[in-house]
Amino acid sequence: MTEYKVIVDKSTVPVGTADRVRETVSKELASRGKALEFAVISNPEFLKEGAAIADFQKPDRVIIGGDDERALDIMRRLYAPFNRNHDRILCMDVRSAELTKYAANAMLATRISFMNELANLAEHLGADIEHVRQGIGSDPRIGFDFLYPGCGYGGSCFPKDVKALIHTARSTPSKGLEILEAVESVNHRQKRRLAEKIRAHFGEDLSGRHFALWGLAFKPRTDDMREASSLVLIDELVSLGATLAAYDPEAMDTARQEIGERPELRYADSAQDALNGADALIIVTEWNEFRSPDFEDIQAKLHTPTIFDGRNLFDPRQMQRLGFDYMPFGRSAQ
Repeated sequence: MTEYKVIVDKSTVPVGTADRVRETVSKELASRGKALEFAVISNPEFLKEGAAIADFQKPDRVIIGGDDERALDIMRRLYAPFNRNHDRILCMDVRSAELTKYAANAMLATRISFMNELANLAEHLGADIEHVRQGIGSDPRIGFDFLYPGCGYGGSCFPKDVKALIHTARSTPSKGLEILEAVESVNHRQKRRLAEKIRAHFGEDLSGRHFALWGLAFKPRTDDMREASSLVLIDELVSLGATLAAYDPEAMDTARQEIGERPELRYADSAQDALNGADALIIVTEWNEFRSPDFEDIQAKLHTPTIFDGRNLFDPRQMQRLGFDYMPFGRSAQ
């Protein structure tokens, strides 16, 4: 029986990578005088950080790119245990599979930047972005996923894949992707909005100001700090003369590796410890333990009852009743 191999590419790679792999393997086999039947399959993963196992066990779709029926049949049998309720497998050509992975992440990043733009507009118009989110999310054509405004997206996938698609488009006759270029620009600007709000409240010179920072990871349920909004915020506040005490339930070790030891930054032992001696609290990551804090304890420890909320965790009207100066994104107590 002729030996047969299937090369499966599950990574996020530029469109055309599988074709180049096939060509490279064919040339190498020819140079060795070997005859080996093989196929190259693109099988991009759609696993969220913090939920990878659940996503793998219960995928909403399985993308398989290839034109070799024997290889496609092997992949179908491989995924059969995860495909019992209904057929989740979508077979397509290799290049379409490669582009699908980029397109999915770019679409989600676009939704986030769009909502961030609307939140900034809502602040100027006196509208409440939470009401807007509920209003548009109720439309089944839109849905609620990835409609939460805040201080920008990060991580390894969204920033990288948006940049990769832009770069790929620039090498084609289309010359570029204007929408995605705007998405990336909005996200860079949004990561600086928290610092802008803090400067507007406390002034341009933050010398002598000390802040509690809740959240370092780019999102909850992970210690990943790649492209995290917290990194931008820390650099900007320190450059203005401020000091910080930071806490994250999972990312403290990662932060020490990423940021290092700096005299302007103290790594707190807990969320409550970070509050000690702070002028205000800044929230960057929406960890569950930050959603229902002891507000009396926060007021007692802060020099001023001020919270800059980069993830809109609380109700502005409740915060006003509790006596806080509360600054979320796109919301007001009015």
